[in-house]
Amino acid sequence: MRDTSKHQGLRNQLANVLRAKGITDGKVLNAVREIPRHLFIDSSFEDHAYKDKAFPIAAEQTISQPYTVAFQTQTLEIKPNDKVLEIGTGSGYQTAVLLELKASVYTIERQHELFKKTSLFLPKLGYNPKKFIFGDGYKGLPSQAPFDKIIVTAGAPFVPKPLLSQLKVGGMLLIPVGDQTQMMTLFIRKSSKEFEKHELGDFAFVPMLEEKN
Repeated sequence: MRDTSKHQGLRNQLANVLRAKGITDGKVLNAVREIPRHLFIDSSFEDHAYKDKAFPIAAEQTISQPYTVAFQTQTLEIKPNDKVLEIGTGSGYQTAVLLELKASVYTIERQHELFKKTSLFLPKLGYNPKKFIFGDGYKGLPSQAPFDKIIVTAGAPFVPKPLLSQLKVGGMLLIPVGDQTQMMTLFIRKSSKEFEKHELGDFAFVPMLEEKN
């Protein structure tokens, strides 16, 4: 697993691109500079790793566009020790960004091939979530609720109620909602029954899959 000064230079360039696009959180930009994104994709496509675009990975999934990862992370205002539930581990790149920000991360993946690969790969890079879960993201993780933040990294046709119920008061859920393109939607829990909703623009994600019984 090679990480060279050339890779570091490309990461610095990528961070500058993201800053120009409106990512202002210094900790998020530092995470982009730190994490060797080229190791998260097939080595034959390494040249694509530091371009600001999504890229296919295993199981018909993608590693999200760096801007999208940075935007979601910045929007959630991740603080050290925040208890964060991530729906859709995927390549693990978003997970690594959350861990660079010193969050306490619980991550769920429902594609077994990706779950196996990423749960072995991330610790090799020194990234250790509190829990890796193979399961249905629509159900969340009630055994560990409530969470400070919940981040969904796949397009959901609707907002799963269990995720809203697993937020603590003051907590935030960020989820892309829609079929072809998604509206990035932020929910802030104001009380046990009340949520404030913000729509933050269109994004494109792979679909969020549900367990088929």
